[in-house]
Amino acid sequence: MRVNRKYKDSVFSFLFRNQDSLRELYGAIKGIELPPDTPLTINTLEGVLYRTFVNDISFDLAKKLVILIEHQSSINPNMALRLLMYISRVYEKIIPGRSLYSRKRLIIPRPEFIVLYNGVEPYPDEAVLKLSDAFEEAESLGISAEMLPDLELRVKVYNINQGRSQAVLRRSAQLSEYSEFVARVRDFEGRAAGGRKPPLKLSGRERKKAMKDAIQWCLAHNILKSFLETHGSEVVNMLMSEWKLEDALAVEREEAREEGLEKGRLEVARNALTEGASIEFVQKISGLDIETIKSLAKR
Repeated sequence: MRVNRKYKDSVFSFLFRNQDSLRELYGAIKGIELPPDTPLTINTLEGVLYRTFVNDISFDLAKKLVILIEHQSSINPNMALRLLMYISRVYEKIIPGRSLYSRKRLIIPRPEFIVLYNGVEPYPDEAVLKLSDAFEEAESLGISAEMLPDLELRVKVYNINQGRSQAVLRRSAQLSEYSEFVARVRDFEGRAAGGRKPPLKLSGRERKKAMKDAIQWCLAHNILKSFLETHGSEVVNMLMSEWKLEDALAVEREEAREEGLEKGRLEVARNALTEGASIEFVQKISGLDIETIKSLAKR
């Protein structure tokens, strides 16, 4: 498989990006055993779900299924919409463009969408995210909410933290060891942070040392031993990139939350001023500064 170094692998995608690992992983998730000669072709698209970070693996199985497996440490409620856009790109890649205009019906691989979650927030062993949950309500047009949408996409989410989705983890030694590895990284980070719970405020040096200590522990306890012996330094670099991405996303989420709160305070202030409330009263209920309220009042 050609690797584009413009895009950074996550530990997950680096670990599972070979055919044997993906056969075992998919078989474990579905509870089936795939013969080792089952045709499998990796067709991951780089830079689609993330600009420069590869956290997903797309592949077709015997040209009958297109499976997209993504690893997530936080659940994005827009996952189904993102995967709709992704699968469109995959189909564009595997289907010749001109054949779309043929009079012969095209037979395309059936899609499956799987997310493996191992974040720190509580989450059930299994869940389903649906595209239709994001649709605008159309009851005002006389369309019943019970009517099935013409477009649907379902994403199956599995919690692969230690002690969760145990049947799946028992069927895949590599996935089970990956789950253990992530748990040990968090454990050593917690020790470096003095036992504090996430989110942990660690310097880059402290975090890197914690990751290296976790790798040494896993090597001593035969967890992903061959993989870590070969790629230990790369794994540290990938983990650092993953954690930096998580930090950046957390900042973006917080900024978006603050922006939403600010808009809400401004709306409260405008409504109160419209009803003739005093500036002092508006300041008390909105929390805005006096100058901002006076500016709103002038408008």
